[in-house]
Amino acid sequence: MATPEYEIYAIKYGDRVGTRGTIFMHGDPHEGPLGMDYFVWVIRNDERTIVVDVGYNQAEGEGRGRSFLRCPAESLKLIGVDAAAVQDVIITHMHYDHSGNLGLFPKATFHMQDSEMAYVTGRAMTHKPLRHSFVLSEVHEMVSAVYGDRVEFHDGDEEIAPGVSVHHMPGHTPGLQSVRVNTKRGPVVVASDAAHYYESITDGSPFMNHESLFKMLEGFRRLRKLAPSDQHIVPGHDPIVLQRYPAASPELEGIVARLDLAPSE
Repeated sequence: MATPEYEIYAIKYGDRVGTRGTIFMHGDPHEGPLGMDYFVWVIRNDERTIVVDVGYNQAEGEGRGRSFLRCPAESLKLIGVDAAAVQDVIITHMHYDHSGNLGLFPKATFHMQDSEMAYVTGRAMTHKPLRHSFVLSEVHEMVSAVYGDRVEFHDGDEEIAPGVSVHHMPGHTPGLQSVRVNTKRGPVVVASDAAHYYESITDGSPFMNHESLFKMLEGFRRLRKLAPSDQHIVPGHDPIVLQRYPAASPELEGIVARLDLAPSE
């Protein structure tokens, strides 16, 4: 039986402008501004719809100096997806910009790594620098979801649906996971924060925020092993994504891109 193929959508819901010196380790603080986009992703075919990450809420995003262009959950309606009806949500990790709207997915089972839950509820969170990117109320929500039988834990690499698998990519956080999806152009890897920018993949440029630099760097190599080419890897925050991939429709240019279609370069 043939492996199912899926469409993949990247939906931008926010952005910010930083500098290379604050975004990359060893980045030159004298270089010009560097943009960062914030996305949620949708994987779908005629049989199922899977959402990857749920973004930040307005108060949390704006409180951290990020723009809030549209509600991540509401933005799914741009491609005909109702967040209230979604059955499966992959949480790549528990940072505020990936897990801030759990309550807007009342029917979903959340897929996450064992090691991520252990991290956000364990000793590491007694260190303020390590817990800076997490939000206590969101951790509470996820623990409540566990007690409500709405979390499916994964220990490493696992297939969660035919043609869709999660892959453990520690480094940025201990339980970060990327998603590999079968499409008409072959397997596409939605890296999430295993690689924030294209240059992380091509040049090995590490993001400033990490739990293990070594594991993050190893993750760049592993992404390339999971994908047939660099054109099959989609970084988690690079504004270039919306430039390289075709828009889902003309009116969604700069907002929603089709990642299952070939990029322009």
